[in-house]
Amino acid sequence: MSRVCEICGKRTRVGKNVSRRGLPKKKGGIGIKTTAKTKRRFFPNLQKVRAIVNGGVKRIRVCTQCLRSGKVIKAPRHSKIYQPQEASEANA
Repeated sequence: MSRVCEICGKRTRVGKNVSRRGLPKKKGGIGIKTTAKTKRRFFPNLQKVRAIVNGGVKRIRVCTQCLRSGKVIKAPRHSKIYQPQEASEANA
């Protein structure tokens, strides 16, 4: 299963870890020096969500930005959706 958001296409990015040593100049040192740069990967924050896709319920992997921005319509937890009744029907 690939680490890709099915809504916006966000995927794994490549970057570097930077290791530094030394005391900063403003603290009285001679400055911070870079000692190593190693490759690393930045993963998107993907969540598995039951969403409504093309009129049906489907489990998809979506990044949290798409969830928060409302690009995904979450499916109800149960098949029977709660419908509030009118007050007159409840009393009768």
